[in-house]
Parts: sequence; structure tokens; C-alpha cells
Amino acid sequence: MKALVYTGTMQTEFRDEASPVAGDGEVIVDLSHCGICGSDMHAWHGHDARRIPPLILGHEAVGVARSGKFANKRVALNPLMTDPTCEFSLAGKEHLSPTRELIGMRVPGAFAQAVAIREQNLFAIPDHLSFDEAALAEPLAVCVHAAKLGIARTGTEKVSAIVLGGGAIGLLTALVLNQYGIKNVQIAETNELRRKMLADVTAAKPYNPIDTTPSAQVDLVLDCVGSGMTRKASCEIVKPGGTIIHVGLQDSGEGIDTRHITLQEIGFIGAYCYTNADFQEALDLLASGHISRQGWSEIRPLSEGGSGFEDIHNGKAVPKIILEI
Repeated sequence: MKALVYTGTMQTEFRDEASPVAGDGEVIVDLSHCGICGSDMHAWHGHDARRIPPLILGHEAVGVARSGKFANKRVALNPLMTDPTCEFSLAGKEHLSPTRELIGMRVPGAFAQAVAIREQNLFAIPDHLSFDEAALAEPLAVCVHAAKLGIARTGTEKVSAIVLGGGAIGLLTALVLNQYGIKNVQIAETNELRRKMLADVTAAKPYNPIDTTPSAQVDLVLDCVGSGMTRKASCEIVKPGGTIIHVGLQDSGEGIDTRHITLQEIGFIGAYCYTNADFQEALDLLASGHISRQGWSEIRPLSEGGSGFEDIHNGKAVPKIILEI
């Protein structure tokens, strides 16, 4: 089969690879689309020791199952595989299971014509929802999970929020917050082209954090970058008693002012991936048409995926590039 392979730091190759073989409990999915994620970029930059080249990356995928209960049906892939009998899975917290494994990390991912994955990780795509829209289910599930963690602490009535980072996760997070009832949302984004796009496709107010400081502190901050700089900014712009949801994984360095967090009783919560319920909720939002990829994403053929990585690296890409297989 054809696949886009991560072969070394900032290198990819579109080439022939061995077709996947289904293991116990797995099915083969013939893939249609797969989005490029920030974590794929992190690996491509050589910053993820867990993703060792040569490796087929990619996990934001949709396609058609060959066998099992979804045979010949269109499916979205929850790429986070866990032991369904572990205590976390049984409690509906699959994303926290110590048995978790992600396709495109240590096992082949979805920048390919086909992938092997456990049947329990497949979700049916409604007939009216296109493959290219359904490919947003995985990143949208991340945002659903993060927003729900924040809202559980702050509620939605008269709540103000700032999203740090206007990439795909930041943009989708702003859309989710709006859908869930938080209307006063700002997005910090340094890229001028992205700020213009954010103003067009979201109800949030974009600003440039380099030269603009929010006029007031907010109840809820969602850091969709995860750098020392954004962690520092989070501590500065959140109200006393407010909440910071840390979503991004750019680095694990400094930036958290623990004394300030303690004295001001600020909640700092990490948000990783999503539960199965979050994933289904994301699909439902897409199926309802409340959230769409229109106006901020681009479809490219898998064979041109390498240029997609380069354009994202050079700041020339829209927030989301989805590869058609």
C-alpha cells in the first residue's frame, strides 16, 4: 500500500509499505482522509522520543471497515486504544488508562491507504456527514473534553474565557465554548493571517498577545499551546478563583507560578485526549452542522503530505490540513 512515512527529522517519504494485518480484536480500515495534528508536527520536528522513524504517523482518520460489525460501513477512528477491562476503561476514563496506545505512535498510523485498529475504537459516521468533515472528530473530541473540564468548574453564565493559540485545537475550542454557552471568548494568536480567519469563522475576538494585553482578567483560560510563555500568560490573565485548562503539549518547561496559583486559589487542570463519550459528542456536533471545517481547513492528496508538513512549519498553512487518501 501507499503511505506517507516519517523518515527522519523534518523528513517524509511517500512510498510503498507493507499492508497492515489485523491482530486479535482488530479490523482493517480502508482509509479516506486523515488530518495532520500538532503532535504529528512535534514528531516531524524530532521532538517526540516515542515516535521513532521510520514510522507512519497520523491518527485523525476516517474510512470504511472491511469486516466485523461495521463491515463495509463508514467509520471514524478513535485512535486511543486501551484495555477495555482495566479500571479506568470500566469507569469511562479510557484516556487515563495505563494501557493506552495511540496509532501513529509506536504502531503504524493512518497516513496510509489502510490501518489495523481494534473494532471497539470505531464509531459509525452518519450517512449525511462527509468524510472530510468527519475527519475533524478526533481533534474536536480533544476540545470537547477540555471545554467540559473547564465548564465543570466555572459554569457558563456570565463566564469570560481566553483561548491561547489559534491553530485547529484553539479554533475548535472556541467554537465548542460558544456552542456550550460561553459567549465572551477571546483568542490569542500571533499569526496575522490566522487572526483574520478566526474573526471570520468564530464568534470569538482574536488579538495579538505580542502587542495587546486583555483589558480584564477572565474566569477561564484554555492553553492550547502548552509552552512556558503561554503558561506564564495563563497565570497572569486568569481571575482569582479562576481556572486554567492546559491542553497543549509544546514543552514541559517552566511558566507556572505555583505561589500565585496557591494564593489566588486558581485551578490548574491538565486535559489529555478524550473519553469515548467525548468522541461521540464530537461526531454529534459535526453531524448537526453546528461545527464545520468550512473556511479554515484545506484538503490535499496524501502524496503531497510532505509539503503540508513544510507549510505548517513555515506558517503558511490554514489551521487544519486534511490529507485525502
